[in-house]
Amino acid sequence: MDLKHLTLIALQIAVLGTVFGFGMRTTMADLLYVVRRPGLLVRSLLSVLVVMPVLVFFLVEYFDLRIEVEATLICLAISPVPPLLPKKQGKAGGPQSYGLGLMVVLSLAAIPAIPLSLRLLEIVFARPFVISTSAVAHVVLVMALLPLAMGLLVSSWFPRFAARLRAPLAMAANGLLLLAALVLLLGSLSAIWSAPGQRAMIAMVSFVVLGLLIGHLMGGRDAGNRAVLALSTACRHPAIALAIASINFPDTKIASVILLYLMTSVVVCIPYVAWQRRRLVPASRD
Repeated sequence: MDLKHLTLIALQIAVLGTVFGFGMRTTMADLLYVVRRPGLLVRSLLSVLVVMPVLVFFLVEYFDLRIEVEATLICLAISPVPPLLPKKQGKAGGPQSYGLGLMVVLSLAAIPAIPLSLRLLEIVFARPFVISTSAVAHVVLVMALLPLAMGLLVSSWFPRFAARLRAPLAMAANGLLLLAALVLLLGSLSAIWSAPGQRAMIAMVSFVVLGLLIGHLMGGRDAGNRAVLALSTACRHPAIALAIASINFPDTKIASVILLYLMTSVVVCIPYVAWQRRRLVPASRD
């Protein structure tokens, strides 16, 4: 097992630890937050699962892109459930309940939605797209639902232990996540910069900005909900996208382009998060 595989394993462990930590701070009220608000629920699902993918298909048609970049954008567009969403929305000052509840709803919705999206892609692009429902369910279960549920159970059964564990777990997961991301990034820099091709960087930035704009506009009147839905729409699950791409585009350098997307997403979202934090955090203190 080489350094790259070890780094990927460390990255997955860090994400699992982070989601497990979310679970220890979650209540049933959090999980039901979006379900109890039908209007917000419908807008959220439309924003993430319908409007964003449709506009990305037009984006792909507009830009003259290499096949690996085009494939990455398409796969990301139909891969919801950003695993670190509650962390990002917390920095932006959005409500934790909405972020956690939406992550669970999107996790469940992704299982039927992704195969359906691939069937629609077959019609649009006149070529077969495949991924089994069980493959999607496996990624969603392992990377989102299972660690979240385990954290919730630990918090319910052993509240004192969970309270002591939260801070060191968050510190360890954040440190491992940062270290693994840096190692993976440094080891893939040459591949990342050689992958994009003509106008790919503009397409990546457009993808993230488009997602932020769609989610912000569809989030409703509440500024906190707008921040959460904007980040949910712009940020996609790289593991699901990679699973789809590896089956449907086996001869392309998808992993490097997904890393480029992750870098772009982090950089582009920083000004939006800072802007929302300035608007929301002072208001919550008043």
